[in-house]
Parts: sequence; structure tokens; C-alpha cells
Amino acid sequence: MLIPGIALLAGFLILFKSADYFVISAISTAKNFRISPMIIGLTIVALGTSAPEIFVSMTASLNGESDLAVGNAIGSNIANIGMVLGITAILTPLPFRQETLRQDLPILAAITICAGITLIDLELNLIDGIILLVCLIAFLARLAHEHMAHPELELIEEVTDVEEIPEWKLPVAAGVLVLSLVCLLLSSKLLVWSVVQIATSLGISEMIIGLTIIAVGTSLPELVVSVTSALKGHTDLAIGNIIGSNIFNILAVLSIPGIVSPTTLSPETLWRDFGLMFGLTALLMVFAYTFRQSARLTRIEGAVMLFAWCGYLVTLYFSAVEA
Repeated sequence: MLIPGIALLAGFLILFKSADYFVISAISTAKNFRISPMIIGLTIVALGTSAPEIFVSMTASLNGESDLAVGNAIGSNIANIGMVLGITAILTPLPFRQETLRQDLPILAAITICAGITLIDLELNLIDGIILLVCLIAFLARLAHEHMAHPELELIEEVTDVEEIPEWKLPVAAGVLVLSLVCLLLSSKLLVWSVVQIATSLGISEMIIGLTIIAVGTSLPELVVSVTSALKGHTDLAIGNIIGSNIFNILAVLSIPGIVSPTTLSPETLWRDFGLMFGLTALLMVFAYTFRQSARLTRIEGAVMLFAWCGYLVTLYFSAVEA
């Protein structure tokens, strides 16, 4: 248990650091080829922020650990709403932007329902993966069309940071890009190996580990950014960032095991795990569209979501003990 535990921590540290350098070097490389900031935002930045989940899911699927990949995607979304938004809202109320109310939340709801339809037969197969991937392409195309029609609108928060990326020359940027990709792959493989070893030692399923340790671990960057921003008074984008992350987790991360290694799911995965993800998404919408003077996520509502997430962890614990 000691060696897998150390490997798990090392894997997370290398994964997060290499993901940062992957985004930075990819943007710098794109700048060398004079690719527009809009395209950079739609592809490198948007997908790059989900790089930890994507690479862990891909590595787990290639290793035949599809349960771990599915648990990573669903568990990350649960942690994003229950843990990240819950803790951040407790620290300070979070306002809903009008763009979030008009577009982002309805899109997340539609995509969540779409994911439920693909999982309802307790299978995640090639067709399901392709459906989610097509939805991802359609989502990115919609963002591109919206930005071209209204170039004055902010496409995604991280795009504002594109100009701050260092101007590396092409050989340096490409070299760092390749190195970061190698580190992402190796750290993902290390994570998956350590998780399998820990699950085997404890006698629990990879799905439980994916829903808890991996999901919480890959959601920690969002938690740090959200809490730090909230403490600095920058709360207006917190909810939108989590919604965007959840959309990419469903479309980009959950599609991978379906395409790479189709798997059969247990009924608990659908009703307990996906059910809570759907429930928390619905709860967020209820809080958002409740009639009041200003749409915001209050401290009490944040506490409710955090309590739901903690209750879910307790349920997973007893499920693991009984197994």
C-alpha cells in the first residue's frame, strides 16, 4: 500500500504540472503558426483544462479499466458541483451570469440527459462514444459560430489569459509540448497502476476509486482556482467555469471509454452515480431559476450541495465495506 500511495501522489503532481505546461506550450506553438485566439480558446484551452481527466480516462480505457474511466468522468462532475461549488458558495455567494442562465445551464442539462440516454442500457459502447463525440463537435461549432456573430462576447475565461502566455520560439514550444505530452501519458499510467493496486489491496472496485480519489484529485485544481478567485472577489465566473468543465467531462472524457474500450456498467453506476450527477445538475438549475431579485448561489444552497456530496461519499464507503 505504501508504494502505490506514493505513486498516486506523484502521479497527481506530475499530471497537474504537465497539464499546465501542455496548455502553455500548445498555445505558444499555435501562436507561432498564427492561429487565431478564438481557435486556441475553442481547442487548446477548452480541452486542455480537462487534460487530466482526458488522459486518465484514455489510459484507463487502453488498460482495460473502463470502470475507472467512467467513474473518473461521472465522479469529477459530482465533485465539481457538490465539492467545488459547495465550498466556494459557503465562503461567498456566487452570482449567476445572464449568459449562464440563458445558455450554459440549459446546454449542460441537455448534455446530461443525452449522457443518461447513452447509459440507460447499462452499456457504454462505440455508438455511445461517437454520439458524445459528435455532440462535442457540435458544441464547439456553436461556440465558434456565436463568437463570430458576436466577437465582442467573451468566449471562455481562459482566453483572456492567452496573451499572457510566453512567446516561445517554435522549437522550444514544440519541444515542451512533446515533453508535456509524454509526462501526461506517463503520469496517467502511473495513476491508473496505483489505483488498481490500491483497489486490489483494499478489495474494492476500480469504479469506487475512480468516483472518489481520482475524481476528487482531478477536481482539486478547479477547487483551488474557485476558492482563490472567490476570496479575491472574482466570483462572477465561478459557476460558468464549473459548468464548462462538466460539459467537457461528459462529452470529451466519458466518450473515451466508449470508443476505446466498450464496457458494461452496473445498475448502481446508472442509478446511484449518474443519478446523483443528474440530481446535482437539476438542483443547481432549481437554485438558478428560483424567482428572486438577484440570481445567485447562496451559502445555504452551497451547504446543501456540499452535504449531498458528503452523503454520497458515505454511501460509497458503505458500498465498499459491504462488498
